Amino acid sequence: MRKLTYFIACSLDGFIGDPGGDASAMFPFVDEEFFAFLKAEYPETIPTQGRRAAGIDALENKRFDTIIQGRASYDVALKEGVTSPYAHLREYVASRTLGESPDPNVEIIADDLVGKVRELKAEDGDFGIYLCGGSRIAGELLDEIDELVIKSYPLVYGTGMPMFGSGFAISEFTLESARTFGNGVLVRTYGRKR
Repeated sequence: MRKLTYFIACSLDGFIGDPGGDASAMFPFVDEEFFAFLKAEYPETIPTQGRRAAGIDALENKRFDTIIQGRASYDVALKEGVTSPYAHLREYVASRTLGESPDPNVEIIADDLVGKVRELKAEDGDFGIYLCGGSRIAGELLDEIDELVIKSYPLVYGTGMPMFGSGFAISEFTLESARTFGNGVLVRTYGRKR
């Protein structure tokens, strides 16, 4: 069975963006050392436009072949005129309001997100599924998440968009690894405790 991995950037106090979801305050922490880590370990999590700009479009996927993101996350790309932000992956967008996909490479999941994720996880394959965000779909998929990769940036927001937009529920994960960077970023990987 394939894993669903929530690969997410957050502040020290657990927010993935300001109250409107803007996470641009985190961008300066993607310095040379941290970008080298992303290229080496998680190249498929770099959007296609960024890969092309950095001259790394030919890097092979290492962990994921599929991405699921929410409408708000997808809108960030759409506002820039990019209809397929992860063209190097099979792309799904969870949205009840988007209607028809603006790109043939992007499939809209309008209903039964959990059912679709279970179907994707049941597929044969060596690669996992990258849950890109946002908060609401992460909350909806909490029981389906097998792994958390949390990139904590040395920022405190005070308030904002939480990692999981859901009601109260305790889910236990086990720390598998932690890596620190010179710029203060900490990347922690957790596996679901089942």
